[in-house]
Amino acid sequence: MQKFLLIFLLFTATAAKAQKVDSIYVHLYTDSLKKGTYNYINIDGLLSNGIYQPLDSNDIMFSASDGEFHGNSLWIDNNFNKEKVTIKVVLKTNPVLYREFTLFIKKKLDDEHLKTSEEILNEIRNKPKRKDN
Repeated sequence: MQKFLLIFLLFTATAAKAQKVDSIYVHLYTDSLKKGTYNYINIDGLLSNGIYQPLDSNDIMFSASDGEFHGNSLWIDNNFNKEKVTIKVVLKTNPVLYREFTLFIKKKLDDEHLKTSEEILNEIRNKPKRKDN
């Protein structure tokens, strides 16, 4: 019985690792790239069993028209003056599977004032109460 269980577990582990990537998808957290920071490029693979799996630089070759990749993150220099970057991701185990897409550089400055916890709590405390009918 133990031999059967061991063989079953080995077969299951081998079958789980044997899932291959059927297609790759780009799921970005933002619609533009920020200058002077690392921009994470989220790539998912759809496995042959229907499950999505995150892919990283172990699975994907990253390239870009500008900037420099560090793993899944694209560094855009503060002095960058173009308005967009073209990115290409290629599956290492099957170079036929790739995605190429363009991301624009964020133009608006990040100077928006975000409320502090204290400011939000004060607004809640001072908000007029509704009268229910």
